[in-house]
Amino acid sequence: MEATATLDTKGMNCPLPILKAKKALKDLSAGEVLEVIATDPGSVKDFDSFCRTTGNELMETNDTDGVYQFMIKKGV
Repeated sequence: MEATATLDTKGMNCPLPILKAKKALKDLSAGEVLEVIATDPGSVKDFDSFCRTTGNELMETNDTDGVYQFMIKKGV
């Protein structure tokens, strides 16, 4: 899956990854994909909840040695 934009939030703790993702999504058009890279373990639950409440689609979540990757498709 190809991301339209990538946001690196490694080393940041809640709520910064969510706030920065929210800001980055504003610059994207509906259907475009934002890749977020994070190291905060709480971000897994946070991004799941964020996408459910904002109408964006959490398409994919990966965890590689404590580095989390989220693929978020912007909703309408």
